[in-house]
Amino acid sequence: MAIGKLNGGGLEARAQHRASPLTFFLLTFFLAIPFLLLGAATGLELMPGLPIAGLMFVCPGLAALILTFREAGGAAAVALFGRVFDVRRIDRLAWFAPILLLEPAEKTLAFWIQCLSGTPIPAPHFELGHTLVLCALFFISAAGEELGWSGYVLAPLQARWGALRAGLIIGVVWAVYHYIALVQAHRSIAWIAGWSLGTVAARVILVWLYNNTRRSIFAASLFHMTFNVTWQLFPVSGSYYDPRVSGLIVAAVALVIILVGGPGKLQGRAARIDRQ
Repeated sequence: MAIGKLNGGGLEARAQHRASPLTFFLLTFFLAIPFLLLGAATGLELMPGLPIAGLMFVCPGLAALILTFREAGGAAAVALFGRVFDVRRIDRLAWFAPILLLEPAEKTLAFWIQCLSGTPIPAPHFELGHTLVLCALFFISAAGEELGWSGYVLAPLQARWGALRAGLIIGVVWAVYHYIALVQAHRSIAWIAGWSLGTVAARVILVWLYNNTRRSIFAASLFHMTFNVTWQLFPVSGSYYDPRVSGLIVAAVALVIILVGGPGKLQGRAARIDRQ
């Protein structure tokens, strides 16, 4: 099946052909400025550890929709937005295992490593209702980002540089995109460094998942959601979360994926779709 047929008319392929990564990155950062200024002016938090500047989650998706509309028309922009719920692209249920379980497993391992290292960390406490609310909120925010990072800018970067380098490029930009908000949240340099490593590695994993689920934005958003939900569920509301530990674990997972399958494994089924 050709990639264009997945959305019923080749709109996706036409939009990806005209996509400009540099323009997308610049527009995304520009759109984030009001949220960063709001965070600097108010110091308010959306939830513990998450400054109000976190509302800039809308910017990558908004930039993608604006540019897609300009480059390929309104129908292509609507089609891109509709891919937030493209769950039918995930035609192999086995992919839900890494999508949903990798991050909980990673945070659990990080918790035990911190405990064994002597960190006085309280036991985690979960409430079903609270967890479901977090899942809903963080899926919305993840979709806002993945419309841009996965749905728009990955394809042109991947076509030129390959999946691994594209993932690293987006991962670095993704990390830098959050730096001012992290400073507003009073994160230390060491905290940001560990978080950056985990963020870049998580993007490599996201590229792997996205490509192997026939470029499903829903799949990417779901994994992105677990990244944030497990952070907030870490004791206490994420306050004991140490990205220096977590970042190394996520990087190890990404490295295993690369070493086991080779860099080409990251492009996976997406490469086969392109050749058909």
